[in-house]
Amino acid sequence: MTGGAAGLAAARDYCHHVMRRSRSSFAPAFRLLSPERRAALDAVYAFCRFVDDVADEETRRDPAVLLGRWREELEAVFSGHPRHPIGIALADAVRRFDLPREPFVELIAGVEMDLTRQRYTTFGELEQYCYRVASTVGLLCIAIFGCRTPDARAYAIDLGIAFQLTNILRDVGEDARRGRIYLPLEDLAQFSCSEATLLATCWTPAVGALLAFECGRARAYYLRARLALAPAHRRRLAAAEAMRAIYERLLQRIESRHFDVFGARVALPRYEQVGLALAAWGRSHLALLGG
Repeated sequence: MTGGAAGLAAARDYCHHVMRRSRSSFAPAFRLLSPERRAALDAVYAFCRFVDDVADEETRRDPAVLLGRWREELEAVFSGHPRHPIGIALADAVRRFDLPREPFVELIAGVEMDLTRQRYTTFGELEQYCYRVASTVGLLCIAIFGCRTPDARAYAIDLGIAFQLTNILRDVGEDARRGRIYLPLEDLAQFSCSEATLLATCWTPAVGALLAFECGRARAYYLRARLALAPAHRRRLAAAEAMRAIYERLLQRIESRHFDVFGARVALPRYEQVGLALAAWGRSHLALLGG
């Protein structure tokens, strides 16, 4: 390992700084974990953040080249010769928790989709994108949490899609201002909502009906995730349940605005995120005792 224990400690600090600087909604749930699991999640999050930023930063001249460099760093992680601080911390997490390579590869493929397309014709196409950029992260998380059963895998996949759909709904206006529409064009047609209407970032009854439908679709994935989770695994996945509570509340906040996502960004204050995370953690542990 580059730099030995000191190098690993510095790499972990770097990843933790990335997490703190991002003010991610996941941060309160991460705090509920042991230091080793928290460090591993920090490394996974930092990798995902940097890869995702390749597509989000419009000022980057060669995003495909940069993404190729992260693919090379991923290979270095799994060969035991990482160079970047994120790679160094991630290599330790991969070794410590036996993280699979495939979700990382799929994640990069998902970000590549952002580089090459700005529309999705069907929900099936969007679902594949959601799997690649979000469910893959969930699969890595359950490995860190120590739960690799089929029901936990189904839970991670459905919850990841629910999270990404929630993000898409929250960011409809922001994406539209960049000329991007994630909502399936077949759904726009179903609700007589034109692309021009969304790109104008103005709420209309048609937009409200479309977003209400998509919120219902996201709720269905949250429900599928809850039903997939076996009671015996709730304690191990308590941090994931904390994330679910936060994101479901975010979806509820979108609904409470009558699906008007074109003004101030929908967000939860930090104290509410922490409260939801602690409540979810408590329910997961009490459920085990009750069982």
